[in-house]
Amino acid sequence: MPEQNNDSFKKNITHLKTPKPCPICQKQSKAEFHPFCSLRCANVDLNRWLSGAYVIPASDEELEEE
Repeated sequence: MPEQNNDSFKKNITHLKTPKPCPICQKQSKAEFHPFCSLRCANVDLNRWLSGAYVIPASDEELEEE
């Protein structure tokens, strides 16, 4: 199979998701780090989850049922 020119190959790609800004720094997101723009922003978000900065609120009713 002959090698294809990278530029012609990229032109045939259909992007399924509309690009959105990175939720951390608001720069344009990149497919390889989606929804982030870089590995750094992905790691910042992961650190926020692991440190408890992001919390999913629970109501008292849910706690009483368990």
